[in-house]
Amino acid sequence: MRPIIQLFGQILAPTARRFHQALDNPELMQTSVQKEICDRLIKSEYGKTLGIHSVDDWQRVPIVDYDALEPWLNQKPKQISLTPEPILFYEKTSGSSGAVKWIPYTQSLRRSFNQMFCVWAHDLIVHGPKFSTGKIYACISPQLNVADNQTLQNDLDYLDGWLRWFLRPWLVMPNKFNRLHDANLFKHQLALALLEAEKLEIISIWSPSFLQVHLKYIQENQDLLRKELHNRISHNRLQLLSESNIPWMQLWPNLKLISCWDSANAADQAQGLRSQFPDALIQGKGLLATEAPITIPLIVAGGCVPILDEVFFEFEDDTGSLHSLHELNIGKEYTIILSQKGGLYRYRIGDRIRVTHYYRHTPCLEFLGRHQAISDLVGEKLQETFVNNALALLNLQETNFKSLMPIADPPHYILLLDSAKEIPEIIAQQLDLALSESYHYKRARSLGQLAPPEVLISSQIPEILVSHCIRTGSVWGGIKHPILAKSPISTELLQELKLKIAVNTKD
Repeated sequence: MRPIIQLFGQILAPTARRFHQALDNPELMQTSVQKEICDRLIKSEYGKTLGIHSVDDWQRVPIVDYDALEPWLNQKPKQISLTPEPILFYEKTSGSSGAVKWIPYTQSLRRSFNQMFCVWAHDLIVHGPKFSTGKIYACISPQLNVADNQTLQNDLDYLDGWLRWFLRPWLVMPNKFNRLHDANLFKHQLALALLEAEKLEIISIWSPSFLQVHLKYIQENQDLLRKELHNRISHNRLQLLSESNIPWMQLWPNLKLISCWDSANAADQAQGLRSQFPDALIQGKGLLATEAPITIPLIVAGGCVPILDEVFFEFEDDTGSLHSLHELNIGKEYTIILSQKGGLYRYRIGDRIRVTHYYRHTPCLEFLGRHQAISDLVGEKLQETFVNNALALLNLQETNFKSLMPIADPPHYILLLDSAKEIPEIIAQQLDLALSESYHYKRARSLGQLAPPEVLISSQIPEILVSHCIRTGSVWGGIKHPILAKSPISTELLQELKLKIAVNTKD
């Protein structure tokens, strides 16, 4: 198998070589990509409406978010007026209000993802672990809603047909995964498929909690899984499934790479995987959005470099000034405005980055999180406006203080209230239903990535929070209590809240 992997690396080499050459002159490459994207804009109805005739008119293109473009996205037949290129399909993601966004995919946009994968794979083959079996599990998300079967179902669906064909013999696939619409059945079938894959070398997922959920399922259903696998796996592997704490690295002795989110709110969960799989490389995916590939992790670069040959970037600093890619300063933070080859131009994606260092002549970018008030523990992408509307549905008339806070371990949410008529358990059930109107939250709950929400009610909550903020350096007069906290609540603060509320309840 090793010679085949080396052959694969040779096939990818020209693409990787062109990309690395582009990193030597980011200004020149970005100018070329901007012109290519602008030429598409000029031929579109959107560009004609704006009066765009050449790249010299670029500053007349408005900086927009999804809501501003939505009228241009919902046109029939299956082609939008944002691009002259036909639409292959629409991929679902969360919108700014918690509602669904549908991102159009053209062949050119798909090829952008394909190019990113080729460069990443080549870097791993040349500079990463010495792969020998090539066996890979690429993230497959269950289509819990039957109507969602037109969306991408796994990592490799982002790739061109020839590359999917080339990789398919190496894939670990649950039995009839595209027909599994029940979360528990999906977890069971995936557990069986992974346990049968003794030569598994690579796991590619999105949220690290996705893998944690399935490891937990295996741990909790050892007897059932052993019975089903009795004649399908070796005696030694069956014995490993009998241990009270399954030694995961012994179960998959060939595992060399886990690719997953490892920044912002996913950092702690990725660190947990590093503890469970100490002999494997846990590599962050960089910044990869439904709208576009943004950065790619390269071992040789020591960080994540932007996909500068496929996406045109503009960066906004905290003063509102715009900067080109080659103008960024090390240590500075920016929000991203991107233009890509699927019909999104000067699109404010809402992601915030920090420049860590330069590789060749191109800045490496670290993902810090969402610019807006968005909480994203495991990919649920709850937004403040959506949460505010969800809380309004709970009819908390006697409540003067409410704040929804994420908790990292186990991932779930806790709603803090100063008063309420209903008991906490009832409010928690109602809250879960209201938040489940968000597509990604509902899927995360169904898969067990998110535990049920909690509710704490006490008139002392605002005072406890203020005291904690002051102790941690906040100025009293500037303390704000958001409807939705973006960062997980600290263990210290959570324990303090529960302890003081418990003491007061006894009194």
